[in-house]
Amino acid sequence: MKQFLIALQFLTILPVRISQVKERDFGKSLVYFPVVGMLIGLILTLSLFVFCFLPPLITSVLILVILIVITGGIHLDGFADTCDGFYGFKPKEEILKIMRDSHIATMGTIGIVCLLLFKFTILTVTPKETLWKSLIMMTTFSRWTQGLACLISDYARQDGKAKYFIEYAERKAIFIGGLFTLALFSLLTNLKGLILFGTALFFIFLFISYIKRRIGGMTGDTIGATNEIAEILILFFYFLLIR
Repeated sequence: MKQFLIALQFLTILPVRISQVKERDFGKSLVYFPVVGMLIGLILTLSLFVFCFLPPLITSVLILVILIVITGGIHLDGFADTCDGFYGFKPKEEILKIMRDSHIATMGTIGIVCLLLFKFTILTVTPKETLWKSLIMMTTFSRWTQGLACLISDYARQDGKAKYFIEYAERKAIFIGGLFTLALFSLLTNLKGLILFGTALFFIFLFISYIKRRIGGMTGDTIGATNEIAEILILFFYFLLIR
């Protein structure tokens, strides 16, 4: 239960208070990341049906706003910092310094605008009768990929919020989370779900490999960016599959 609350605390803005947390508990909590992701997706699905009387454009905006509010925009912040840091051919030290800066620069702003526009467009053009499936798979898969990034990477800094997640990530926890995510995909979309999972996972591996090649590992910011990339991949490839 403690590990679930840790996942809930880090992935949402819910006022969860946990006492006596051991460093290893952070790694063990990764098994619950896709579960929390699914819960976020269910909230978005409920919102989708509540706002079903509204035009698609307005509904899409509200879905994005609710997603940002639930998560506190933490992954968007990581994505923006990653865009700022990785733009150009900077050395590792400069990339890490830029990403730690609390101010957002030009590339971070452009990155967030493009990301939200892309999400908004796909949400708008995806039929409502299948959009709810996309929302659940998007939030579940993206949270699982955070754990995957922790498992297969070293921590690129000396200290930081993501350090213990990466250091104590357990193969068993990520494997169970992956099976949960894959089973959910299969349940919602049958064979298409397996294709969607495999395709998106391939590009996630490419993204993680690129990050590791540039800075030698992952940080909290790049894990957040992984989440955002994963969401876009699911939305986009699922739209292509249902077409």
